[in-house]
Amino acid sequence: MQRIWIEEDDESIREELAALLRSHGYEPVAGPPCALALLDVNLPGADGFALCRRLKREADVPVIFLTARDADADELNGFGAGGDDYIKKPYSPAVLLARIARLLRPERRRISAGGLTLDEDAFAVSFEGRSASLTKTEQRILRSLMQRPLCKKEELIEELWTDSCYVDENTLYVHINRLREKLRSIGAEGRIRTVRGVGYKL
Repeated sequence: MQRIWIEEDDESIREELAALLRSHGYEPVAGPPCALALLDVNLPGADGFALCRRLKREADVPVIFLTARDADADELNGFGAGGDDYIKKPYSPAVLLARIARLLRPERRRISAGGLTLDEDAFAVSFEGRSASLTKTEQRILRSLMQRPLCKKEELIEELWTDSCYVDENTLYVHINRLREKLRSIGAEGRIRTVRGVGYKL
């Protein structure tokens, strides 16, 4: 269960927030450690901006400011303090939950090398704003090429196919050529190079 720190000086709002979070599977807490912080801007002693700066120095935790202030300068101050979102009261519970879910969503797995970016969640490779979809095998080949300076043919076959005794170099060659064609379609021709007698490299 993900812990969410609520810092709100209005007790009724604090209790409403806690109930809302519990009903959607979160654990409301009164301070760090936490997965996300909901900070009111107007707090006795130290304002939410100061709390945000302090928290960001200690951990990379997303912060949402909840406030009745509607001045643009306050919103800019919130982002300047390191805040990730700024929601004005009164707010919609559904919108707040959507903002929380967005900030707690795991980052997409991306690898970049040789000018290429591989998005492992989308099964796609991009180059200079153009992208192409990949099969699972093509993605695994490209990931190996992006992570190592040189991939030997035998190593690729063993990594990609558990029943490697039934797979020969021709099968690998076919997949490499299909991958090359997809890279060519997005303007990344020549990115995969053959090392004669050994394997492939970016």
